[in-house]
Amino acid sequence: MKGCKRLRGWYLAILLCEVGMSAFAQLPTIEDTARTGTTRSTLTPLYYGTGTDRLGGARMETLDSGVVLNLTGLDSTHHLWRVRLSSSLTGYVPVEQVAVDTLRPYPTGRINYGLLTSNWTVYGDSVKPVDYVAVRLPARLPYRSQPLTDPSRIIVDVFGATANTNWITQLRSTRSIKNVWFEQIADETFRIYIVLTHTRLWGYSIYYQRNTLMIRVRRPPTKRSLRGLTIAVDAGHGGSNTGASGAQSGQLEKNLTLDVATRLQQLLERHGARVLMTRTTDTLIGPSARILAMRREMPDVLVSIHFNSSGNRAVRGVSTYYKHVAFRPLSQSVLHELLKLSVPEFGNVGHFNFFFNAPTDYPNVLVEGPFLSNNTDESLILNNRFRQRMAKAIRRGLNKWIRSNGYEFG
Repeated sequence: MKGCKRLRGWYLAILLCEVGMSAFAQLPTIEDTARTGTTRSTLTPLYYGTGTDRLGGARMETLDSGVVLNLTGLDSTHHLWRVRLSSSLTGYVPVEQVAVDTLRPYPTGRINYGLLTSNWTVYGDSVKPVDYVAVRLPARLPYRSQPLTDPSRIIVDVFGATANTNWITQLRSTRSIKNVWFEQIADETFRIYIVLTHTRLWGYSIYYQRNTLMIRVRRPPTKRSLRGLTIAVDAGHGGSNTGASGAQSGQLEKNLTLDVATRLQQLLERHGARVLMTRTTDTLIGPSARILAMRREMPDVLVSIHFNSSGNRAVRGVSTYYKHVAFRPLSQSVLHELLKLSVPEFGNVGHFNFFFNAPTDYPNVLVEGPFLSNNTDESLILNNRFRQRMAKAIRRGLNKWIRSNGYEFG
């Protein structure tokens, strides 16, 4: 594109020259509408925009079922509803995930954004190692959350709510929650702050019980050891989802990930951990089924194993991936150990949109072994001894992260 060189912004110039102007014209248009709807699934994705790639759109949150949405538009491909979250923020939800109320069009059926919050209760479970923040609301309103560090805390925004909380009952049974408070940061945006007693976040879940927003915070393990912990090990791909294939050998990623996952299972069990395998055979298991299975089991940590691939056969190396910054130390620790295998570093990749990085329920890390598309890396991968060393490195990375107090690794 000849005109690209005349653009003043160098970044925009590179972007336009590489992908072409036509890429920007491909975004779907939005047809205004005026409906209300509710989410159908406990795994309803709420996206920032209509953009997408092979991993899906940029996800703002995963919503519970029955959450009330103000639908203000439908994209031209009829794949996404535009959702009004507040006067200054919109989101997008897949059409198939929403039950539309056809009998109550906007404005007569409009959600009354600005609904008043009520009192809270903060308490600990006497049997399970969890604490709860229960926020009473007049409806199942949409929300988003962020796990943050330094200090360790959780921030939850509830959209369409106006502060009318006049007391918060806090019981001494809590162990992980140090302080809670709220702020009306903008019209229709009610922010909840939860500061934790421990330096490391071990996961939290958000869901509704009737119209009460429940924030369940996990307590850290009592011992800094693999022994007694439940570790979920995910062998990537499986069945008809074969993953990448070796550039020379044609070996399938799904078989190699299962091999490393099985080796890791054996190592972890030798060190006293209970291991949950998402698959132990060549089976096709979809993303939703894997996540729901983990929600039922609630492991202490999850590691998902894959091997990388690229259209550029010169690219080499190992990498780890995280979405939430609170879980980055885990990914750094595992990468630090993998680099001891004398393989180049491809990087520690943040805010990654892989489905198993999205949950906040438990710390998680995606491990990408060397590149099957590179001849040198492929030779390593096909070596039984290397795969055993890779499993050992992941085990060491998990163990060092569990034992450490800090957040920096290598």
